[in-house]
Amino acid sequence: MKLQPLNRTLIQEDKKPEKILQFGEGNFLRAFANWCVDTINKKGLLNAGVVVVQPIPNGMVSVLNEQEGLYTLYLNGIKKGEPVSEHQVVTCINRGLNPYTEYEAYLKTAENPEMQMVISNTTEAGIAFKGEVPADGETPDSFPGKLTAWLHHRFKFFAGDESKGPTIIPCELINHNGKVLEDTILKYAALWQLGKDFENWIENACMFCNTLVDRIVPGYPKEKAAELCKDLGYEDKLLVEGEQFHLWVIEGPDEVKEKFPADIAGLNVVFTNNQAPYRSRKVRILNGAHTTMVPVGLLYGVETVKDVMDDALLYNFIRKTIFDEIIPTLDLDQSELVTFAEDVLDRFRNPYIKHMLLSISLNSHSKYLTRIFPSVEAYFKNEGKLPERLVFGLAAMIQLFRNVNGKLEGQLKDNAEVLELYQQLKTETDYEKIVEQVFAVESIWGGELDKLSTLKMQTATYLKAIDEKGMKTCLEELF
Repeated sequence: MKLQPLNRTLIQEDKKPEKILQFGEGNFLRAFANWCVDTINKKGLLNAGVVVVQPIPNGMVSVLNEQEGLYTLYLNGIKKGEPVSEHQVVTCINRGLNPYTEYEAYLKTAENPEMQMVISNTTEAGIAFKGEVPADGETPDSFPGKLTAWLHHRFKFFAGDESKGPTIIPCELINHNGKVLEDTILKYAALWQLGKDFENWIENACMFCNTLVDRIVPGYPKEKAAELCKDLGYEDKLLVEGEQFHLWVIEGPDEVKEKFPADIAGLNVVFTNNQAPYRSRKVRILNGAHTTMVPVGLLYGVETVKDVMDDALLYNFIRKTIFDEIIPTLDLDQSELVTFAEDVLDRFRNPYIKHMLLSISLNSHSKYLTRIFPSVEAYFKNEGKLPERLVFGLAAMIQLFRNVNGKLEGQLKDNAEVLELYQQLKTETDYEKIVEQVFAVESIWGGELDKLSTLKMQTATYLKAIDEKGMKTCLEELF
């Protein structure tokens, strides 16, 4: 029997007033930020509807609109010491917009006086200054460019009214994400000659919050989607899975807490004047371990995070990476770091979650720079030598993207310039030349990797070993 599609005929819940503009319709925001908004709404503390903006030409807002903004979220994991699997239909999204085909409608949302918050997650590569100068009525290519155009439209429509400046909460995992986004928008304002009054409005009326987000989101449960939909009694093309654990650290003044009363709603949302310690701990340990295990695990022949945890050789590699090479570089209480790391390993073992390594591989190069290289740099500074496993992870990433056996053709997603380069390096056997050319991609590394004089040589040595011996033999012999 054909199932009825999920829509608001099935779920009798009215749309809320549109107060939040969201850039990104992917799994993470829907399983994290939208779930938070929905939870606060359901407790009667917010009453906010979300308008989702598709940040790239190819996205999913058409599917989102087919389902009238609705989707089902499954939260699986350990809750109060017990394994728990629960689900809810998230209803806070009103509609989605594709700014590449609906640019006027996108700008029109800036005229809504109730629009008070902007949330984004466009991956680490999303907050970047591309320097584009779009023609009148043309959609800017970058996320900051799109947001600049939206903010300028709002500034003009409300004649510079400072009370109409929104609170902007980016979720991209880059350090000082709010400040970086603000600086990038000011670059666009200057490039496009939008005027000093607008620049002052950005700096004085708009509030950019630095943030940290933490929830493992495997995404769409492809293998069991049909079974889940049958149990639910409707078809849901946007099913999404996440773990029970969540943490959102938001750095900003008290008025942010008043606008977004997540803590009162019982969510693990921390409002602080300094998110740096939380960020260092989470990004370096959890995200660093994730990014390291992806190429190592895929080249070893496993598919999921739990597969890595269940294999003794891989588990030993990841555990020693965390405890021997990452934790010693962090200037935080060591007992707290050890406790956090053990909790992270437990989260990786979550029996409910099938977190595909391939899905984590998105934008691996920018992730290595932001999540792992700070640990490499600090370790080298402290120990006078490079951390072997973290450098081995870099070599594994290069080997993975070379895709020498062709098994992952079209499945690895990253910077277009990088992907084009790897097509040329697939059959190259001069490993130093391969590493030299990868390190030379300025748009990814910005010359950062060249700071460590021996990094190229050691990466090339590991790359040669992986290519000639295979991952399993390398792990057995080297580690």
